[in-house]
Order: sequence, then structure tokens, then C-alpha cells
Amino acid sequence: MIELKNKKEIELMREGGRKLAAIAEKIKSAAEVGKTTKELEKLAKNLISEEGGKPSFLGYKGFPAAICTSINETVVHGVPSGKKLKNGDILSIDLGFEWRGYHTDIAVTFPIGKVDKETEKLIEVTEKSLDLAIKRTKAESRLGDVGNVIETHVKKNGLVVVEGLCGHGIGKEVHEDPQVFNTGTPGKGMKLQEGMVICLEPMVTFKEPGIRQTEEGIKTGDLSAHFEHTVAIVDGMPEILTRK
Repeated sequence: MIELKNKKEIELMREGGRKLAAIAEKIKSAAEVGKTTKELEKLAKNLISEEGGKPSFLGYKGFPAAICTSINETVVHGVPSGKKLKNGDILSIDLGFEWRGYHTDIAVTFPIGKVDKETEKLIEVTEKSLDLAIKRTKAESRLGDVGNVIETHVKKNGLVVVEGLCGHGIGKEVHEDPQVFNTGTPGKGMKLQEGMVICLEPMVTFKEPGIRQTEEGIKTGDLSAHFEHTVAIVDGMPEILTRK
């Protein structure tokens, strides 16, 4: 069941999203060679507390942390640990924030130190696919249109969409209907409408799109990138709630 949000609810999510965007930026700035992801977890908890919110992920379906820290081939749900970040790693941070009863969700992938051009391309293509998808997230579009934009851009650049993972609705719960796939057929799927709030989150890798669950998180067969924004349909058009 789709829970459409009214103007008051979207304003609360807008407030929370701005706070979350600022938190994510500070965590990204703190991630550097030699830092452990457990240190980033501590920082995330402190920043969320300072903003007066709650971590959406901590305890959700048993997840033990406030932030997902996914390194290299771990694409999502990376568990913070004492492992130190190395030059040439890529790190995805995924963070949920509850503010006055409503959740927002954001993810970003970035290099630690220097990476090669192919890895830079992976990150750039994934982020661009999110930008393109956001532009299609408007009233009267369909979910198939949104997924197709991501899939088309990724394939055009010689990369592949990670299988078995998708975006989602969000609001009073961190995961709500509908599922938002990163592939699709134009003109197919649920029609988008005013008041919908969804998380678009393309996940992209080089050649091996299959996934496997490990103690460290969900892995693919190669380096993977993940970007996410919480997007509301306001006056028929997309509004990114998770930005400063």
C-alpha cells in the first residue's frame, strides 16, 4: 500500500533530509586512509544525536549499526568494523535518519585516496544514473520509466546494474511500498503521483551483477558503487529532500 504524504509530512521529511545531507557530508569528509569504519560509525551516532534525531538503521532487522559502510565489492549493508581504509579503496556510506517520526535515506560512494580511471568512471556513471532517474520521477511517469533511465545509462557506459537490489518508498517506516527497481520498461509499472516519496538508489558494478550475503555485507563479484537520494513528488515534479 502506497502512503502518500501531505504538505506537512513532506515538510518534516524536508527538514530531516537537510540534516541528513549535512551529516553525510561530514562523514564523507572524515573518511580517509587509515581511518576505520567503526570510527565513522561513532561519528555518525554523535552527529545524529547532535541533530536531535535517531538512526533509522540501528536495530532494523537486526542491523548492528547506525551507518552502512560498504568497501569495494561490498555494495550495501556493510557493517562497520576495525578494518582500516586503504589508498585505492572505494567506500559507500548509506545512512538513514529519523526526524520527528519520519525517515529519510541517503547514500554516496567516493574514493579513498587515489583510484584508477575505470573506478572513477564507475562512480561517475552511477551518480549520473541517479541524476537522470530523479528527473524522470514526476507525476504521470511510471516506475518502468525511472528504472529504464538508470539501466540505459549504465549499459551505455559498459557497466551493469546490480541484480536483486532496489530502492523503496519511505516515510513513517524506513522501507515502504513501492519497490523501485533500477531496471524497467518505459510505460510500464506503477504510475507516480503527487505526494509519493521514494528512495532512488542505483547500484552498479563492472561485469558480475549477482550478489551474495556475507558477514561483511552484500557483495558482488567486483567493485561496486551506490548512490541514493530521498525524492518527493511536489507540484508534480521531483524534489530532492536529502540535500543541504
